[in-house]
Amino acid sequence: MRDEPSQNPAVVVGIDGSRTALSAALWAVEEAVSRDVPLRLLYAIEPPGEPADPTTAARALANADVALREIFVVVESMGTPVRIEAEIVQDRPEHALRAASRAAVLLCLGALGLGHAGGRRIGSVAATVARDAHCPVAIVRRHDPVRRGAGWVIAEVDESPDGDAVLACALREARLRRAPLRVLGIRRPDGDDDHGARGGCVLVRTHLDKRLARWRRAYPDVAVEAVAVSGSTTDYVAREAETIQLAVVGQARATGLADITGPAAHAALHDTACSVLICSRHGAL
Repeated sequence: MRDEPSQNPAVVVGIDGSRTALSAALWAVEEAVSRDVPLRLLYAIEPPGEPADPTTAARALANADVALREIFVVVESMGTPVRIEAEIVQDRPEHALRAASRAAVLLCLGALGLGHAGGRRIGSVAATVARDAHCPVAIVRRHDPVRRGAGWVIAEVDESPDGDAVLACALREARLRRAPLRVLGIRRPDGDDDHGARGGCVLVRTHLDKRLARWRRAYPDVAVEAVAVSGSTTDYVAREAETIQLAVVGQARATGLADITGPAAHAALHDTACSVLICSRHGAL
């Protein structure tokens, strides 16, 4: 057991013994293969209280070992040539994952888990890590190999400084999945004038198409569609979740991350296969 995570590049998956952690690990396999880096399974054991109980510590270590071995076996059974690493650290999950994100090219977390069983609010660890991570963070709802490639990848593009990073992430993911990309421009409602609303949407879509021109040239194999959306990305994703396999947003998005990573998002999306990828202009792609 280590005091801190490895600092070698990898796709890192937060493991806690939950089914959603297994989904995150399976989802991450192709991500690691496509980048030619290892798939690193990271289990964080909460530091013991005082006084330390050796029996409790031994049980926690045994549980971590079992969880990692089970996922190792399932990933290997896929037959995909991915290098698998397993690591146990003693730290709070959010601290360990944030530290791992410094070297990770991608961090993958289950949408439910990593502290939920211990009484933390649903999605709290994922939301904290997504906000502070140094690399893109995927919050995985369900791994569905049959649907991979079916459904849209969507990207929310606003005026935040992460806009180009979001597009780069989304196009890479769409190419990996052989999926079409829908780029959302959000138009905030400003009244009940239908004519004005339609005109505003046309302006947003026109602006998006201009912005996307160079990206379409760089990714000619990806079908890209610009869409103007009235309201919020969260409302759109909840409404269209069955047709979306991945939603890509920026870490510095204007409305923050709570609505896309917190309890409300979990309630809206928990029965879907729509995962969320949070990108930053500072992170690896």
